[in-house]
Amino acid sequence: MLSACSRAPEVALAPQASAPVCASAVWPADVSGHARVPTRPDDGSVAAWGDPAIIARCGLDPLGPTTEDCVTVDGVDWVVRPLTDGSAATTYGRDPAIEVLAPAAYGAVPLLLPALTGVARSLPTNGRHCS
Repeated sequence: MLSACSRAPEVALAPQASAPVCASAVWPADVSGHARVPTRPDDGSVAAWGDPAIIARCGLDPLGPTTEDCVTVDGVDWVVRPLTDGSAATTYGRDPAIEVLAPAAYGAVPLLLPALTGVARSLPTNGRHCS
């Protein structure tokens, strides 16, 4: 039997990736049954799961007011937007923010967010909420 070799997904570090809350983020071991995989670079502010990879980055600048869809999952607000082949969710009302990128193969990104509630709640709030 042959096994496929997957390369670790390359992840661009976010502007505030070195913030202590991001550098020491406690990412879940799996997201919706998909095991965590290594990333390049191997940095505490980023994580990935599955193949194709679901990618999370901590350290984005907080979002300002938006007309994009905003959903609340387990008490954490997220702004959700479509991508060419999937969707993205960014914490809303957290500074710094977390962004989750999910390939279309995984369905709607809000279904993946409960696994990330713990790390999202560890981020400082800035008073903004979905309305």
